[in-house]
Amino acid sequence: MDESERYNKGMEVRRAVLGDAHVDRTRKNINEHNEEFQELITRYAWGEIWTRPGLPRHTRSLVTIAMMVALNRNEELKLHLRAASNNGVSRDEIKELLLQTGIYCGVPAANSAFHMAEEIFKAMDAEAAKLTESPGL
Repeated sequence: MDESERYNKGMEVRRAVLGDAHVDRTRKNINEHNEEFQELITRYAWGEIWTRPGLPRHTRSLVTIAMMVALNRNEELKLHLRAASNNGVSRDEIKELLLQTGIYCGVPAANSAFHMAEEIFKAMDAEAAKLTESPGL
């Protein structure tokens, strides 16, 4: 793949995993300070790594969540907790993963992650309820 193909494939995967709304918000906030970084992320994180055939997206989501817990990267953790459902990761699987992070990353890290997951799941449930209650959608 050349850089342009890698970027385009990366954008396709980024949208599939994170959702159009998130990617559109991110793109709206691109400026001269962060533009090159956003392009780098799209080409290499999404276009090079997430497109590799060696692991399914489901597994990549779980691994990414575990790494965000271990690294205490809360904003990215919230993003990937939400995105995991786009890759077929169930809430029960996230629960099991967070239990395991308690052993390998520490109880405080897992405790914080459980609270974040609860917050994200509540928000997702509220969004889903709004969609089902809205007539004409």
